[in-house]
Amino acid sequence: MALGKEGDARFFTTQKKGEMHELRMELHSSDRAIKVDAVKKVIASMTVGKDVSMLFTDVLKCVQTGNIELKKLVYLYLINYAKTQPELTLLAVNTFVKDASDANPLIRALAVRTMGCIRVDRITEYLCEPLSRALRDDDPYVRKTAAVCVAKLYDIAPDLVVERGFLETLHDLISDSNPSVVANGVAALSEIAETSGKDVMRISASVLQKLLAALNECTEWGQVFILDSLSKYTPADGREAEGIIERVTPRLQHANAAVVMSAVKVILSYMELMGSQNSDSIRALTRKLAPPLVTLLNSEPEIQYVALRNINLIVQKRPHILENEIKVFFCKYNDPIYVKMEKLEIIIKLVSEKNIEQVLLELKEYATEVDVDFVRKAVSAIGRCAVKLERAAERCIGVLLDLIQTKVNYVVQESVIVIKDIFRRYPNRYESIIATLCDNLDTLDEPLAKASMIWIIGEYAERIDNADELLDTFLETFEEEDPVVQLQLLTATVKCFLKDPDDTQDMVQRVLDMATEESDNPDLRDRGFIYWRLLSTDPEAAKMVVLGDKPVIEDDTFKLDPALLNVLIGQIATLSSVYHKPPEAFVIRRGAGTGTTNEDDDEEDEDDYEDENDVDGGADLLDMGGLSVNDQSQDDAAPGSRFEPTAPMNLVTGPEKSGGLEVLAGFRQYRNTIRLEMEINNVSANHVVAGLAVQLNKNAFGLSPSTQQVMCEPPAGPGGSGVAVIELVTTPNMLAPVPAGQPANPQVQVAIKNMTSGNVFYFAVNLNFEAIFSSDGAMERSSFIENWKSIDDRNELYATVGDLPSESVDIDLVQQKFQASNVFFIARRPVPNAEGQEVVYFSMRTVTDMEFLAELTFKQGVNACKICLKTENATYGLLAKKALEDLLRA
Repeated sequence: MALGKEGDARFFTTQKKGEMHELRMELHSSDRAIKVDAVKKVIASMTVGKDVSMLFTDVLKCVQTGNIELKKLVYLYLINYAKTQPELTLLAVNTFVKDASDANPLIRALAVRTMGCIRVDRITEYLCEPLSRALRDDDPYVRKTAAVCVAKLYDIAPDLVVERGFLETLHDLISDSNPSVVANGVAALSEIAETSGKDVMRISASVLQKLLAALNECTEWGQVFILDSLSKYTPADGREAEGIIERVTPRLQHANAAVVMSAVKVILSYMELMGSQNSDSIRALTRKLAPPLVTLLNSEPEIQYVALRNINLIVQKRPHILENEIKVFFCKYNDPIYVKMEKLEIIIKLVSEKNIEQVLLELKEYATEVDVDFVRKAVSAIGRCAVKLERAAERCIGVLLDLIQTKVNYVVQESVIVIKDIFRRYPNRYESIIATLCDNLDTLDEPLAKASMIWIIGEYAERIDNADELLDTFLETFEEEDPVVQLQLLTATVKCFLKDPDDTQDMVQRVLDMATEESDNPDLRDRGFIYWRLLSTDPEAAKMVVLGDKPVIEDDTFKLDPALLNVLIGQIATLSSVYHKPPEAFVIRRGAGTGTTNEDDDEEDEDDYEDENDVDGGADLLDMGGLSVNDQSQDDAAPGSRFEPTAPMNLVTGPEKSGGLEVLAGFRQYRNTIRLEMEINNVSANHVVAGLAVQLNKNAFGLSPSTQQVMCEPPAGPGGSGVAVIELVTTPNMLAPVPAGQPANPQVQVAIKNMTSGNVFYFAVNLNFEAIFSSDGAMERSSFIENWKSIDDRNELYATVGDLPSESVDIDLVQQKFQASNVFFIARRPVPNAEGQEVVYFSMRTVTDMEFLAELTFKQGVNACKICLKTENATYGLLAKKALEDLLRA
């Protein structure tokens, strides 16, 4: 862009008062240099967020020029402000059409590209003829620009693209003599296929050969587009797949990492089709894939990280590719922490009995570094190696014991946690080290480490002479302990009692009393009552339940589901391969439905689900049995229904602080758009309130206005009133970080400028969290259960909401009310042995992809509701809980 030249920084300096008037004069100057400088100043102001829309007509007049630099700047300005000034933008149509027939191909391409970027329907009407000519232009630069423009037009008016035959023209461009045009044609068709969900690419045998021919000649990004298209093509047989791989393999030596990864994706996809009969060819390909992947690890840390995330998937699919390259994943002292963490994950996946010795030496070295998180990960990796390799388990335990002898607090604690997993993996083998662990009880101060040690004491109480005394030391601070520690203490004490009832009678009684009578944690109370009833009614049954054989934990090194892994392999070199999630998990496609819960009657029952990673190995206490999935219609959230959300209007500023205006404001979501709605009462001002400029400070939700200009409808004259609606979007650069351990601040600070009077005033308004719940927050029942179990109990929040209106304890009406605010019903079930009580489960997801799971308990005849909310986003948990409380009370 023209502003990138050296010396142009002066255009970004702060301008003096009267700047707009001076700019307007310069824009009308007859001196071309002054005019160019003036437009640069306007663009610079626009770039840093200043509103220069009032200069629209003045800038527009500059478009009638033969100077391509000036024309580019004016077109850039038009693209930015076309949406807010659609009528004025129409004035430029004649210039666009004229430039599309200019003798200079750069101007022809610029005109078509700009018309495609201006998303105004009436401009689109004038685009078709110039675009049709540009697609058949003699100059390849114009043709490749026009190809991309077709994809942009399809996003605005897909029917128009089909009617005018632009898709067929794009297919013709794949046969173009210029490789860049071919690449852009492929890119446009791929984009349209993504948008429409239809296979518009239609690669035939002849098209395939043209793509392969263009692959050697086009730019690196063109190669990426072509390779990505080839990865979606299904060869007719193994021979064709082998032929394509042979043509693609040279791309593995490319200097661009994106080209390399795209080539790897094609080869891995086609290797599946080659079948076992081509085992020699597959072995040869495996040898060819290792060097380019290793070379990527010599790049910048950011590229290394992306490569490592992709390699993580590749070694799960085909571990033989890098089985002899484990040393390249050993961490360097100057690697960033995020690179080190990924390398450790891959080391664990590649470790085998051949290389375990050198891996253990390396991991032991890492455990002496200064970065606490990395040290913990290294110690955990040693434990995971023991779980994965049975023959190496003893050597791994030896290393862990050496690390425990260092007496470094966090090393000891992480070692205890992983040794507990080793005990569960290999029961009755390595219990001789328990005495060493017991010697380090004093160093344990973290919940997970304490819980792991308590589990070991309870599980092996008969082998520890003073097990009851050890547990008693923990019981002294029972009430202050973390819930996970309390649960383990309860279970371990019951285990001790069942193994040695004479010496632990008083202790178990004391623990049960504290768990059932003094604790606010429902999980702890429920487990305490279960144990109490078992012990008082049938001690033998209690032994079978509490002391029964535990499931042996499995090696989770290759933890991705095979079906998901295949999907992700097909998404290598995309964000999916970095997130390790399919695209639909984090991409909201235009026109997609909100999603519904899984209502398949044949769904497998999950009542017997066992969480093998639960510390005590006991049966799951989250009994989701008997869940019934409601067929509640998605139409309950339709605009205009009785449950349609309204903005809670609160007085945010009075006339004394806002130049005579009284302002009420509140947030709500309307048709999937977050809005800040304002009621403006002109109490004492002597001017009209019509046009407003708005700006938001950084906030905990990343909210910013989609446009800085809003209108007050109707304009509020003295003594009058009007309403202004500000549509909001979420942007990362507007996100204010939440201090660690602190709840998110719901306050959003707003600045308003009255464009008539020039008066500026400020106010703060609290965001009601339901306003940012996304319409795609529905979950399948199985996903809900899995997520619920995976969230740490420490991330649970509880509340009891009383004095509710009668419709807020009618579960059917609650479902409808919640649905309207994007709180999605999952299932409901009666509470066992509690007549008249029902539990209902809901899910929510914010537009920023934070997930919240809720369990609501209702009792017949009681106008109250108990809420249990679970989330990994603990800093926002209180806001989500309050949102549910407010919705119930509404």
